[in-house]
Amino acid sequence: MHQNVYIPEQFVQLMKEQMPKHLNLDELLEACKRPLKRSIRVNTLKISVEDFTEQALAMGWQLTPVPWCNEGFWLDNVDESNTSLGNTSQHLAGLFYIQEASSMMPVTALFDGLSINAESRVLDMAAAPGSKTTQIAANMAKQGLVVANEFSASRVKILFGNLMRCGIGNMAMTNFDARVFGPWLPEKFDAILLDAPCSGEGSLRKDADAMKNWSLSSVEEIANTQQDLIESAFHALKPGGTLVYSTCTLNRQENQQVVDHLLETFDGNIEVESLDGLFPEASLSLTDEGYIHVYPQIYDCEGFFIAKFKKTGSVTAPKVKKRLGTLPFQRMSNKDGDTVTTSLNQALGIHISDNYSLWQRDNEIWLFPVLIEPLLDQMRFQRIGIKLAEAHKKGYRWQHQGVVAMSQHTESNAIDLTIDDAREWYMGRDIRPEIPSSKGEVLVRYDGVTIGIGKWVGNRIKNGLPREMVRDNNLF
Repeated sequence: MHQNVYIPEQFVQLMKEQMPKHLNLDELLEACKRPLKRSIRVNTLKISVEDFTEQALAMGWQLTPVPWCNEGFWLDNVDESNTSLGNTSQHLAGLFYIQEASSMMPVTALFDGLSINAESRVLDMAAAPGSKTTQIAANMAKQGLVVANEFSASRVKILFGNLMRCGIGNMAMTNFDARVFGPWLPEKFDAILLDAPCSGEGSLRKDADAMKNWSLSSVEEIANTQQDLIESAFHALKPGGTLVYSTCTLNRQENQQVVDHLLETFDGNIEVESLDGLFPEASLSLTDEGYIHVYPQIYDCEGFFIAKFKKTGSVTAPKVKKRLGTLPFQRMSNKDGDTVTTSLNQALGIHISDNYSLWQRDNEIWLFPVLIEPLLDQMRFQRIGIKLAEAHKKGYRWQHQGVVAMSQHTESNAIDLTIDDAREWYMGRDIRPEIPSSKGEVLVRYDGVTIGIGKWVGNRIKNGLPREMVRDNNLF
């Protein structure tokens, strides 16, 4: 138990006033002091839930399903002191994401009843570190486009690393105050998640100091920002589109009052979509309005708030001036693009989906999601798609990001690593597999999943793992 959890007295009084009468304040405060149960979400872009469950059982892990996420599990018997989840081969290969159970709920709500196809655009307005973005991408099953925005420049690198580890190519990243999306990209998205920056009252079980700087005045200030963000989200949403607003805080100022503002501002063009029946026992946290307001003691997890809306009519967005700069990429001609894709298929047996187009910057060749093209003259993107290759005089040097994202994990030009070689690989070292040597580039697999690309040099394979992915500690 976290006995040193800091809980301000003003917060205690606020919860006494605002918490539903059927819940007990002492139970809330005790729950805030209990450590969280460890939980993970299977990344179905790389492995099925059934196959992952078999791997987990073979490792002796006991999995308890998270009721509101078909891919989510609590780990009942995995001790952090003995098992660092981040250093397991399954995590390094992107087969699962370490994610708090209640934070899986907003994306489940977003996709409940939502029809996704090759033309769908989904926006995650506050994306870092990437737990919900990767969950969104998994729900989209490599269709459409995911735009991930993060205002904090220092967190963009972390976000990108998680997107790459999970094999997400149909994405674009931005680094803006999310208030720009409504004016800059009005009515362009089919679905939007605004997991808003908040005071973090629900995360005390993860961070004992989460409320060190908490005050009622800071709550009001944050709520004002949230109102701006949710207006922006609504303007960026297509008529008929779905918006989910969520926070990991407990007070009504940042939750019910923010969505009340949304409903008042866009009265006549918005409907609440009740979350009743989203999962078994959702009624335990359901508000009269149809929102879910999770207090930590209800499901033994972090506190969370989730509300879902449908945009029923078009709304004129505010006009703003913007400077885009010059896009440093050029779309490749069909002829040049065919040369690249043919070379890739001949070298590694990898096919490029029709959802992507090829673009070039100097000698770099990138895969852009086709759905990003109509937006390129409307917003400046921090990063688009994935780097596929670098062109040189003798052909192409294939890149880890593109190869891992595009691989179907069944290509013939690949070697399967032993556990010892896999450890060496993730530590950035060349490997010497006990098989006849060959020539050229080769895919590297472990446990049936493509984890990188190397190149034969004599009887060893030169490591092609990007520097930022190299680990220097004990693995597996």
